[in-house]
This record gives sequence, C-alpha cells and structure tokens, in this order.
Amino acid sequence: MKKPIVAIMYDFDKTLSTTDMQNYGFIPALGMTPDQFWGATGEFSKKTGCERILSYMYMMIDLSREKGVDLSRKSLNKMGSGIKYFPGVETWFKRINDYGKKRGVIVEHYLISSGTKEIIEGCSIYKQFKQIFGCEFLFDEKSGQPIWPKLAVNYTQKTQYFFRISKGALDVTDDAKVNTKGVDHRVPYSNMIYMGDGMTDVPCMQLVKDNGGKSIAIFAKGNKDTIRTLLKGGRVNYACLANYEDGSHLDTIVKAVIDNVATNAVLRDQEEKIFKKEVGEKQ
Repeated sequence: MKKPIVAIMYDFDKTLSTTDMQNYGFIPALGMTPDQFWGATGEFSKKTGCERILSYMYMMIDLSREKGVDLSRKSLNKMGSGIKYFPGVETWFKRINDYGKKRGVIVEHYLISSGTKEIIEGCSIYKQFKQIFGCEFLFDEKSGQPIWPKLAVNYTQKTQYFFRISKGALDVTDDAKVNTKGVDHRVPYSNMIYMGDGMTDVPCMQLVKDNGGKSIAIFAKGNKDTIRTLLKGGRVNYACLANYEDGSHLDTIVKAVIDNVATNAVLRDQEEKIFKKEVGEKQ
C-alpha cells in the first residue's frame, strides 16, 4: 500500500512565533519600536495606495538605507536567530513526523507566510519545512543589498499554495502545472491542514475547510475574540491555544487527523483488493 501524505500548512507570525518576525531583530536594529515601524508602514500604504505587504517591504529597504542598517541576506538570516516560539514548537515537527510514521503516514510541513523569507531562513525551525513560501527580496549583485521585491505573498495570494502543494507544483515560477486540469493530486485536499492565527488567514482557512481539509485557528492566551468570530462564521474546524506540546489540544487534534487519514488509506486498500479479486473471479 502506498503511504498517504498529510500536508500541514502554517502561517508564521503569531501562529508559530509569538509576534511578527521583524519585531525580534530587524526593527530594534533600526532603533524603532514595532508600533513605530508598523505605524509608518500603514501611513505609507494609506498615502500611496501601495498594497500593505509591498509597503512593508519598501519600508524595510527605505528605512535601512536611511539608518545605515545592513539588509544583506546574511544579515537578515542573522535576524531570524532570535525568534521566540510558542511552547512546544521546536519539538513539534519531529514528534508529529514520528507519530505519522508509526501510523503509516508521511507528514510534510509547509510554511506560507507574508513575512520575510530571508529572516525565516535564519530561524531554528527553518529546516523542518519541505517548502517555504514567503516574501523575498531581489538583491543587488555588487552591494548585496535588496533592491526590489522578488516575491510578495499577501493574504489572498496564499490560497494558490493550497493547490500547488496538493499537485506538487512547488516551483513558484511554474504556472502550467498548478493550472493544468487533470494533474494528479499528490496530496488529496482532505489530507491537508491549515493553521493560522487570525482574520488575515481567513481565505486559506475557508478554502481548506470547504475542500474537505481541516483549518485550525491558533490563539495566544487572552486573545479569544477573533477566534470566536472565526468559529461562529464557520471559517475553521477547530480553535486551539498556541500550545504545541505533547498532549495539548492542538497535538491531540492533529494526531486524530493523521489517524483518520491512516484508517481511510487502509479501507481504500482493502476495497481495491476486494474489487480486483471479484473482477478476476468473474473473468
């Protein structure tokens, strides 16, 4: 029997990490507070009509030039080393992989973030993901500094990666495979899980849920209002405290999804064997 695959897709900021990734290293390097940086980004977006994700990428470049902050890939990677996570995150991936292996299921982890990929590349959990989709800069070959957005991932654009992951079309420059009808789905929609922390994740949450997968709203202690809205609106299947430790509510739910995928795979295999036997006997 071919092993089924479960694909777990994650937002990053406030889903795995305790706050926005830029808040840990980048913004302090500017000599600013998070409120100052994000406030300036919001004002720039409002003034120019620039899309909010492109606005923050522009402001990262502009303010770094103004304040003489090195924004090379190496420097951005280093800024990822100080990221703090919710309880259990750093042991989560191996634990869930091992559980899947025990149940005969391959578990794959994917990150879909509107954050800065170059910062993520320097964080301690970077290598746990099969693929990371995030905002990227184009760097000048001589100076090593960013000069243009190479890839911007806003909240609605995140939905394309649901289809890319299902079809195995992970190269973002390959539009043919992801849009071609009839391409085999490497990961069935029902075997996909999406985890996010709030309203900006709604397009992905709704898409995954509506196609038979599971959407999980992650919330920090004392932040239940948004989650109540998501649950009442039918946008998610579950809501879990941001606790990734063994035995937590989140841990239990994800393991239950893996159990269900494993059971369905066995049943399909048995049905196929019975069908082939009956067809063979009739012939």
